[in-house]
Amino acid sequence: MDNLKYRTAQIRVRYSETDQMGVVYHANYLSWFEVGRTDFLRASGLSYFELEQKGVLLPVIDAELSFKKPAKYDDVVEIRTSIAELTPVRLQFRYEIYRAADETLLVTGITKHVFANREFKPLRLPKLLPEVYQWLEEQLSI
Repeated sequence: MDNLKYRTAQIRVRYSETDQMGVVYHANYLSWFEVGRTDFLRASGLSYFELEQKGVLLPVIDAELSFKKPAKYDDVVEIRTSIAELTPVRLQFRYEIYRAADETLLVTGITKHVFANREFKPLRLPKLLPEVYQWLEEQLSI
């Protein structure tokens, strides 16, 4: 990932995540993206659960994936997650998934989110949680 701070999470591909072709079923990469962003947010000292307790939801409003090479059963994969864009009402994560053994890039993608209240109405994060917004802003810099 170019010039951006990122967090890394590792998982081992489970048999149940593969399809009849012996590779990871495509929809599972979205679950892995969630693992990456959850770990990323936890690094701020605030988990998804704690954000929700404070009245902030982060629903996914868009997702894009690009498949380069397949992951297979028992591979250890590394999910690198960074913030691609941030506004007071939106957040975009960028992901790169690598096979850990040989650093082969397997998948790239993004998810776009809106900061929302419990009624799914957009809210401005800097007003509600300025310290969290500041931390997210800092993750955009080198």
